[in-house]
Amino acid sequence: MTGPQRRSGLRDPQRAVRGLGAGTLALEALVLLLAIQPIRVVGGDFGGAAIGAVVALAVAAVLLAGLMRRPWAWNAGTVLQGLLLLAGLLHWSLFALGVIFALVWAYALHVRRTILG
Repeated sequence: MTGPQRRSGLRDPQRAVRGLGAGTLALEALVLLLAIQPIRVVGGDFGGAAIGAVVALAVAAVLLAGLMRRPWAWNAGTVLQGLLLLAGLLHWSLFALGVIFALVWAYALHVRRTILG
């Protein structure tokens, strides 16, 4: 007798999907923090409030990456992508990063849905 068939062939699909979500959010946090200085140099008007918003988004991404075991973390990650898009009101490059990471997050959600059903 065999157990239920795994659709993905992965040994632990839940863990793999959590790793994908956590890795995506960790990469997003790193990119956001590394983008501060180039935006300040090239972008001109990028004040303290904008830097604070970027740091807050990066911290939120790191915290969510650590909380991917929680079922609500995927929804919170989606909200985070929306907040990054809204940060585009502070500087156009944040909107560009928001679009890129929203697309990456949408792909991660697609993979999650495909693997877990």
